[in-house]
Amino acid sequence: MAELEGLEFGKSDFVLLDEVTMEQFMENLKLRFEKGRIYTYIGEVVVSVNPYRQMDIYGKDTVDAYRGRELYENPPHLYAVSDAAYKAMKRRAKDTCIVISGESGAGKTEASKYIMQYIAAITNPGQRAEVESVKNVLLKSNCVLEAFGNAKTNRNDNSSRFGKYMDINFNFNGEPTGGHINNYLLEKSRVVQQQDGERNFHSFYQLLRGGSDEMLESFHLQNDPAVYIYTREGAATVVSSSPLHLNLHFNKISYLKNSCSYILKQTGNVQFETDGESVQILGLEAIDHIAELTATEADSVIKSLLFRTVATGGGEVIEKGHTEQDACFGRDAFAKALYERLFCWIVNRINSVIEVKDYNPVLHGKNTVIGVLDIYGFEIFENNSFEQFCINYCNEKLQQLFIELILRQEQGEYQREGITWQHIDYFNNQIIVDLVEQPHKGIISILDEACLTVGKVTDTVCLESMDTKLAQHPHYTSRKLSPTDKTMDFQKHFRIRHYAGDVTYSVEGFLDKNKDLLFQDFKRLMYNSADPVLKEMWPDGQLSITEVTKRPLTAATLFKNSIVALVDKLGCKEPYYVRCIKPNEMKSPVLFDDARCQHQVAYLGLMENVMVRRAGFAYRQHYARVLQRYKMTCEYTWPNHLMASDREAVEAIVTQHGFQDDVAYGHTKLFVRTPRSLYTLEQERAALIPILVLFLQKVWRGALARMRCRRMRAIYAIMGCYKRYKVKAHFWEVESRFANVRTMADYGKSVEWPNPPAALSKFHKNTVMLHRRWWARQIVKNIPPSDMLEVRAKVAALTALSGERKDWGVSRAWERDYLANVRITHKQITNKVESGQVLFSGFCRKVNRFNKSTDRGLLITDKCVYKLEPNKQYKVLKRLPLDIFTGLSVTSEVDQMVALHTSSQDDVLLCLQRGELCTNQDRVGELVGALVDHFTRSLKVCRSAVQVHMRGKVKNVTVETRPGQTNADFKKSRDGFILLVPAN
Repeated sequence: MAELEGLEFGKSDFVLLDEVTMEQFMENLKLRFEKGRIYTYIGEVVVSVNPYRQMDIYGKDTVDAYRGRELYENPPHLYAVSDAAYKAMKRRAKDTCIVISGESGAGKTEASKYIMQYIAAITNPGQRAEVESVKNVLLKSNCVLEAFGNAKTNRNDNSSRFGKYMDINFNFNGEPTGGHINNYLLEKSRVVQQQDGERNFHSFYQLLRGGSDEMLESFHLQNDPAVYIYTREGAATVVSSSPLHLNLHFNKISYLKNSCSYILKQTGNVQFETDGESVQILGLEAIDHIAELTATEADSVIKSLLFRTVATGGGEVIEKGHTEQDACFGRDAFAKALYERLFCWIVNRINSVIEVKDYNPVLHGKNTVIGVLDIYGFEIFENNSFEQFCINYCNEKLQQLFIELILRQEQGEYQREGITWQHIDYFNNQIIVDLVEQPHKGIISILDEACLTVGKVTDTVCLESMDTKLAQHPHYTSRKLSPTDKTMDFQKHFRIRHYAGDVTYSVEGFLDKNKDLLFQDFKRLMYNSADPVLKEMWPDGQLSITEVTKRPLTAATLFKNSIVALVDKLGCKEPYYVRCIKPNEMKSPVLFDDARCQHQVAYLGLMENVMVRRAGFAYRQHYARVLQRYKMTCEYTWPNHLMASDREAVEAIVTQHGFQDDVAYGHTKLFVRTPRSLYTLEQERAALIPILVLFLQKVWRGALARMRCRRMRAIYAIMGCYKRYKVKAHFWEVESRFANVRTMADYGKSVEWPNPPAALSKFHKNTVMLHRRWWARQIVKNIPPSDMLEVRAKVAALTALSGERKDWGVSRAWERDYLANVRITHKQITNKVESGQVLFSGFCRKVNRFNKSTDRGLLITDKCVYKLEPNKQYKVLKRLPLDIFTGLSVTSEVDQMVALHTSSQDDVLLCLQRGELCTNQDRVGELVGALVDHFTRSLKVCRSAVQVHMRGKVKNVTVETRPGQTNADFKKSRDGFILLVPAN
């Protein structure tokens, strides 16, 4: 049972269907496709449906999820069967193989890529350079083979037109050490002819559309595929092609382009004409280009195209001229042979890089192999020719092997487990295989006999021979044998009843394709080339015309021998299968064509596979794994059993559920006969899982809470100890730094305070403030009482003007009462002035509203402001109560301008005089300090509050007042600088 998939996605294994019918099979396959589940099991076989879209199920996380896991532990996936093959190879030192089959467009090539990528991802964890090099070559070889072996068909834009079997060699550590590639039946006829809507091989278009102008010019080519006959059919469908980048450790990769160029040039430019007696070549310029590209003589090229050298029975050598038809046939045959040998040369070059060299089993351990077979599936077209005949024969052989290996696996497992084997009825297609390959009686033998017969033997004659020899065969028929069947034509069609369905073949071209004759003149031409690679590709050209006596094997016989060898190679390995299905012909990710898919299910033999798998027991699994999955459903096995063995525990589970008659007990596995019993266990398990999950969550959450609580307690204990340590350390540091401040000259003002911990930040501020107050008190104690008034005024001025006025007289002594001598001399001033403390007095120049200035005397007491006339014995001109003043304004420069503001808006503007002895005295600061100090003490404000406007800048100072007091009244002067003091 695959984990992590609910019943809403259908059955993840077709073996578990309630009934093995085509309807239920197709319904389950369609449901999983619509739900995005493109993989489904049949036991250990993976059925893959082409999704026609990118799916996020092949990343590194998915690789890690399937690495080293069993098939049943994760949902069906290509990675699961890849990992199973790898584990079987590594653990049991058993050679394995993965057989991928399906029709064109079903996703076989992509499946093989993902399998290779997975094997590369899980091997070589040590990143050894030599192993990484082998992995890279194995992966990149797909690109080269796809370029030269794939083409666009009506069914698939990237159809593999050849079969490929790749052996990957592993050392005893399970690391890839090399590999080998075999190719089967390249569709070389595509080189010279394609069906409507299809294209030639990709390599031609990549060369023409991807090559640079310089390269194409050197090969005498144009970048338009429509110019050449062999690429003209698919030229309209070519949008763009990637350049021919094939750097795979090939020293002579340029030869690939050269060979493609030669094929295009000889077919696109070489044309023939006849005058009734002889054949001539049209346009000898093309011959020169061909001779240049093949490193041969132009005369030899002309002779090979127009004449055929033959030897008579007496040893005489004569030259026989071609007819126009024979010349065209020879030209096309040579093009096909050249491309086929080019493709084989590419495969051999890849093998020369990746094959294991100098491997010593004694030193390196046993060399094990994983084979990956990507081969064409069963093909039924409207017009089925020789290629379809060979491909379908190959699928018959593989189907026969598939059934035999599945039956062998089943029977072997039953015998190992001590379960009685029951005979399984299935269709044995050996009779169809014999129809094709049986010596002297099979179709291939009849074709070979016709090809060897002297005289004019046509395809029709060959068909009559088959009708005569195979008339009684139950799987063969033709129009002659079935005259009433009008789906076939006389002397043209024959039909074989394959295991996958009836296929009607057209006999036209069978003999020519089977002979696949290439005149010996072309072989000798290429062997005598100055190009060593060409010479290597045509070793049979070294024989002279008199030495060539034996006919080469026909194409059908060669293919049969290669398939027989492939089947023998697969038969000695442990097989794993991937069956690919094409859901529709529209390449749509949402369309599921039931009839199309049902046809593929039939010819892939999937129903037979399910029947074989379910013939005895639908489900089998090791006792330990059954117990691990279902032990929660039995009270005697949950959470752990106390029985003697896992088998007894599994028997207790089966007995509790009443399945005794539906199971069998093997030596190491439990066998369940029907899926119904298994689903009963699954349903009970699914019902218990949420309860167990909640229980485990509760226990785990409690454990987490307790751990978190203990951790928090420990954290708080550590934090408390650390905080206490930091506090004490801070106290010790402060104590050590300020231990001797009483004896210091500056009382510790120059001592730097240590940075406090966060918990002591407020305490630190208070401590610094206390020290500053103590320091100030120590300084103030040394000041005489007579100087305290001046000190207070300077402190008040500093608070108001510091940083806002360049010079405010802080460096000189303040006399405050500069008219003291005048007042002593002129008693009338004292008599006219109310008694009180003098805050400030001095000479000034008053400016009136008419911009006229006069000398005056200014006297400010704690009650009034007096304006005096110096020229009239300091007569009091005006007395203003101090409480009507709301503030004063001064400038930020060195001038002595002062504006006294009143509540009646009758402001007083004056300029203080600097003094006679010191003309640069600044008395504005003294006046500001005296007033601020007076208001501060008279209103009992803890800190004076001012707001200073300086050319647009605002400086805020915090204000604190006692109950009943108001904040300062603010006004702005035209000078841009305002000093505001508290008003009444």
